[in-house]
Amino acid sequence: MNATAEVKVIKTAAETALAEAFAHAHERLPGGVEIAERRAAAFGLFTERGLPHRRVEDWKYTDLRALMREAKPLASAPDAAAKARAKTAGAVLGDVESRRLVFVDGAFVAELSDTAALEDGLAVASLADALIENDPTLTAHLGRLAPAADIAVALNTALMGDGAVIRIDAGATVERPLHLVFVASEKPAASFVRSLVVVEAGARVMLVESHEGPAGSDYQVNAALELFVGDDAHVDHVKLIDEGFDVLHVSTLAAAIGARARFNSFTFIAGGGIVRNQLFLNFDGEDTVAGVRGASLLKGRQHADTTLVVNHAARGCQSRELFKAVLDDEAHGVFQGRIVVRPHAQQTDAKMMTRALLLSDRAEADNKPELEIFADNVQCGHGATAGAIDEELKFYLLARGIPPAEAEALLIQAFLGEAVEGIEHAGLREALMERIATWLRERT
Repeated sequence: MNATAEVKVIKTAAETALAEAFAHAHERLPGGVEIAERRAAAFGLFTERGLPHRRVEDWKYTDLRALMREAKPLASAPDAAAKARAKTAGAVLGDVESRRLVFVDGAFVAELSDTAALEDGLAVASLADALIENDPTLTAHLGRLAPAADIAVALNTALMGDGAVIRIDAGATVERPLHLVFVASEKPAASFVRSLVVVEAGARVMLVESHEGPAGSDYQVNAALELFVGDDAHVDHVKLIDEGFDVLHVSTLAAAIGARARFNSFTFIAGGGIVRNQLFLNFDGEDTVAGVRGASLLKGRQHADTTLVVNHAARGCQSRELFKAVLDDEAHGVFQGRIVVRPHAQQTDAKMMTRALLLSDRAEADNKPELEIFADNVQCGHGATAGAIDEELKFYLLARGIPPAEAEALLIQAFLGEAVEGIEHAGLREALMERIATWLRERT
């Protein structure tokens, strides 16, 4: 007699805690019936698949099922003390003048945000308010870009509480950078923030995200941003992750870029214990030019994974991807990058490079650049390197009387500078180079 054994999937403590959190919170999360249904469908996908693990190809280097040993409770509204500490958040930008939108433990804090006297053509709202009010911008765009089958995105959709909703009208120019300041308090909690930015045709804006929190706190972040870039628009996006070494941070950028647009993205990772930063970029219009860059500074036992998918779906677009990582102690850096060229995307010009600089024999770098080309009239290439500091270059500096530590610091700054110099805003470039210098001073 044949018997069919029932296979029962054993859920981890984190998966169980997430299920309990959704069961208790879903009725009080913002949004009407349609959003509630969307939340339920997204959480159903998580229930079916669980946390991503190493047998899922895109997550093979970041086994979240093993790394996420527990799920923190959903963050509650910030108290007065947390808001007071957040007043100085975002200092990594230095003297760069910006319009600040501040979120504490995932919740928008109006009294700390600069929402008065908005420029013509700029509209700003919080996601929580937009969900309650059925904001038409939200109705038309939310969920159109973020890959629904990605478990990190599914969890964000199910549990999203607040975030920014920004619209820049056609032809408008936002003079000051919009700075989304995400700051955590000392509470060991989880925040799920979702932001939506719509930049209409011919508009221009610089968008900065910074994520920070107190050292020693083991909070968790799941952040997602959907970014729509219209035809002939110019958008610069900079993300700064500078959190404590006990933090679990998962973030997603999903962008659709129109024709003849200019798009620049830069990701800077200097904090976080476990970081997964994923980017899904679609070139939907012809003749767009994009620069996608990043720099990571990792030490101790930090783990940072940058996963990038660039989808060329239109003719004549140019993209340049450059990611640099400096790894010390037992740090682990991961880069997974894939350029996809669709059949109609003739005359695509795409180049991807990732480089890792290992300062310790115990550090590890996994680099996996890929090309998928379905068109024949293209110029595409990729490369990856990993190695120690060039001893000949170091000797050259030492021979000129420069002390060893300073010589190493100069070489590391030059190594990362190639990526940082792609940022068009001079003040931001200087602020990030200063943050790199601070990291190097702390290393010694």
